[in-house]
Amino acid sequence: MMSFNSFPDKKIIANLSAKMLLEIGAINFRPNDPFILTSGKTSPVYIDCRKIISFPRVRSALMDFGASIILRDIGFESIDAVAGGETAGIPFAAWLSERLSLPMQYVRKKPKGFGRDAQIEGFITEGSKVLLVEDLTTDGQSKILFCDALRKAGAQVSDTFVIFFYDIFPETRENLAKNGVNLHHLVTWWDVLAVCKETSFIDISSISQIENFLNSPDEWSLNNGGKEV
Repeated sequence: MMSFNSFPDKKIIANLSAKMLLEIGAINFRPNDPFILTSGKTSPVYIDCRKIISFPRVRSALMDFGASIILRDIGFESIDAVAGGETAGIPFAAWLSERLSLPMQYVRKKPKGFGRDAQIEGFITEGSKVLLVEDLTTDGQSKILFCDALRKAGAQVSDTFVIFFYDIFPETRENLAKNGVNLHHLVTWWDVLAVCKETSFIDISSISQIENFLNSPDEWSLNNGGKEV
């Protein structure tokens, strides 16, 4: 078990995590041909955390970072189990549960619909303190739904961990807090932007477009072909 003295600084974690995601192509930039999100909004940036599973050294480092943040910010004995959200959160929950020596479950988006009609797979002890793990969060809504499902199954859920937090929608933390959930993460778009500026990973014009988007995502979307909010 690692000690507090061995935990990397959070700023270092964010910087290195951003660099690793850029290196493996998990972060994509298209300011002149924006991505269309499921909401109908447009975005000059897109994150695909699923790519991490194909890069063993990167995923190992990120999971080490994740374990250090969880232990430092939540506690060494404050979690009884780790639950992954279907589907992208499942592999990360498995790796983190291994590092933390904890049982694991996973949560379906909706009940299975046949057999036991289960929404939670794995064994949950009544009253156990469960950490929800997912790949990323934008507005936090899917985290709330997963936490509600775990609570209905008898778990206590007060924390969720993600690799990537958008951190551009001010209501996200507020919505999670209203539902009794604390958010923990490795890296945000602001951390990625900082790395791009210091490394010249992308051109100055693209950086300006991305910065405009991060400061006002809804306005940027409307001005670039996205649906009205």
